[in-house]
Amino acid sequence: MRAEEFHVTVTAGRMSHIHFTLLGVGAMNSPRYAPAGLLVEDDHHRVMLDGGPPAEPRGKLDAWLVTDQNGELMREIRRLARAKGLEPRVEAYVRAGLTIEPHRVVHTSHATFGYLVKAPRRKVVWAPEFFEFPDWAAGADLMFAEAAGWNRPIRFRGGVGGHASVLDVAGIAQERGVKRLVFAHIGRPTIKALDAGARATFGEFGADGEVYLPAPPE
Repeated sequence: MRAEEFHVTVTAGRMSHIHFTLLGVGAMNSPRYAPAGLLVEDDHHRVMLDGGPPAEPRGKLDAWLVTDQNGELMREIRRLARAKGLEPRVEAYVRAGLTIEPHRVVHTSHATFGYLVKAPRRKVVWAPEFFEFPDWAAGADLMFAEAAGWNRPIRFRGGVGGHASVLDVAGIAQERGVKRLVFAHIGRPTIKALDAGARATFGEFGADGEVYLPAPPE
């Protein structure tokens, strides 16, 4: 299924400085972190990707996009979004100079997605859950990625996908030309490895509340 098959929200306006705030970096039921969620904003527009209590943005939003409309946190996300007059869904959001579009990822038995954020001379990827590294993320200036497992993938029962491991994601991201990699869906195996002093070969670990910018163009 292609991104253009989704409903597209279009607004007008001049592109301004864009930045990305991680409101949460945790996998489901994380003992340490809020649920993975990203706030994309510039001077005029604010779009939320995923999240859920307590990873929820303050103030007005223009859209609330999700990567999995059947996700376990959808009930809570729907409640938070509706309080702001929004309906959370998988869709594309387009404005002058900025496009946020969904792309399929291999993750589970039903359709799941990541998002490609395109601004002038910038390519940013939000892909917090996947079993196979998404081809469309290659060359990203900034990628927020899966980190549920540490040194081996987490497989779902019945062979319907799962979560890629940090070490695999780090290696593939570097090979595919990702300039800045931020792990943003941190699971228990990864927490255990980090507490024991382990480190990834490439990339950094996201932190709740931190603001991120893409790597500067070469």
